[in-house]
Amino acid sequence: MKTSNTKELLLQATLKLISEKGYLGATTREIANEAGVTEITLFRNFGSKELLFEEVLKTYTFLPKLRELLPELEGLSCDEALVLIATRFLLTLKERKAMIKILYSEVTSYPDKIREVYNRFVDEMRATLAAYFVELQGRGVLRKNMSAEMAARVFLWVLFSYFRSEEIMRSAGMRKQAMDKQVREMVDIFIHGTLDGGH
Repeated sequence: MKTSNTKELLLQATLKLISEKGYLGATTREIANEAGVTEITLFRNFGSKELLFEEVLKTYTFLPKLRELLPELEGLSCDEALVLIATRFLLTLKERKAMIKILYSEVTSYPDKIREVYNRFVDEMRATLAAYFVELQGRGVLRKNMSAEMAARVFLWVLFSYFRSEEIMRSAGMRKQAMDKQVREMVDIFIHGTLDGGH
């Protein structure tokens, strides 16, 4: 079996088991069994469960999708670019709902090393979006006296809160038509604020 195939099988098995049992509940033995390899093979390919978890975050979450999406934003208005980012972010969260739900509930129980991996991943995603906001500031689209990092933090947090409210807390989940409308409203408020232009 090729190393790349083995790694892919291990990543898929990890994603499946973490989505079912969480990081703390999924053992390396179970992950190896699910992938159809030995536990030694798992460690040979990834070195540790922590590194395997980090690779799952890098492969199956929004961060790689955000990086792929950035070139597509060229030529779009700020509103349309943020609507596209927001929509893809929410659809990725929806696709990974089981994993997010369990990780979100157990993150405070993680050992420091795992919390570090998780936080580093979140920081990297925020920094990627902040870099895009800095680019918009340089083009005179967004105001220069604002923190791009804080803007990225707020934008992602609003979207995650919406996802959590609609997809995790309510049984109906996010419906496409309602989500499209609400994404546009969130982006409009994010860019244009709430004050009437005449005041």
